[in-house]
Amino acid sequence: MSDVVQPLSTEVPPIVRRLQDAINEHDLDRVVDCFALDYRNETPVHPARSFVGSEQVRRNWTRILGGLPDLRAELVRFAVRGDEVWAEWDWSGTRPDGAPFEMRGVTILGSGADGRATWSRFYMEPVDPAADDVATAVRAAVGTSS
Repeated sequence: MSDVVQPLSTEVPPIVRRLQDAINEHDLDRVVDCFALDYRNETPVHPARSFVGSEQVRRNWTRILGGLPDLRAELVRFAVRGDEVWAEWDWSGTRPDGAPFEMRGVTILGSGADGRATWSRFYMEPVDPAADDVATAVRAAVGTSS
């Protein structure tokens, strides 16, 4: 095992660039084309939201692009390890009711030989504008009052 640290790539991986461009151009077919037919999405924080198949990708993104006509996907940073791409995102737009839409988080994408995502671990969450400080959030998470 080598102790040599490889430099991080500064070139955005093609799968991430294609996905970002397709989202920002609101091109449903191009979004779906970023994913293999048997794509597997795991959502560890919300396991019931996990799914298999690019048809579910199409259903999801039909609703997202239809409901957020000004959606923008900003790539904050990324890292590559073999065929895995870790991407931190900031998605923003305006909901149909006029309220702001903001999601931030990380997706980990595994890509196949054809450059399409074959699997992902999805950690995108709505931004919580609540004024809770970290102490209040920790107490709530562990179920204590002090």
